[in-house]
Amino acid sequence: MRYVVAITGASGSIYGIRLLENLPGEKILVISEMAKKIIPHETGYSVEDVKALADVTFEDDDLFASISSGSFKFDAMFVAPCSGSTLAKIHAGIADTLITRAAAVAIKESRRLIIIPRETPKSAIFLRNEYELSRIGVCILDANPGFYSKPRTIDDIIDFVVGRCLDQISIEHDLYKKWE
Repeated sequence: MRYVVAITGASGSIYGIRLLENLPGEKILVISEMAKKIIPHETGYSVEDVKALADVTFEDDDLFASISSGSFKFDAMFVAPCSGSTLAKIHAGIADTLITRAAAVAIKESRRLIIIPRETPKSAIFLRNEYELSRIGVCILDANPGFYSKPRTIDDIIDFVVGRCLDQISIEHDLYKKWE
């Protein structure tokens, strides 16, 4: 299995990092310029630490990267976290960065695209963008934890959201206790 993980400049870069730590198979990573600033600010990771979790990394301005082509196969793409700007560009079909181009490829090739927005409250514009993307099959997976698993730490809350991401691609895990 081959997965693309894109980390954009919204708060919550730990979701993309934890995905990289838990996804099986080949992991391809793209980090936006703003995310490169946020990662060390919000987490105990450097950008180089995060890149080391992936098998392949590309710069967000590299529109010649393999993942920018529909002929390059990947099984799913995660945008974790997804900034409002990135969400709007994906919705509008603006493919001016590698992240937005790879998302456009996922949509046009009918591949699984899971977007993890980390924004609250949401404007009507943000909600419309999410709604219209969901209508064409994009999974909008808000970074909202469930509390039935009785989280005790921030890591428990992060693991719940990442576990729900893995659920979307049918990957077995034990990141949180499932509802019974």
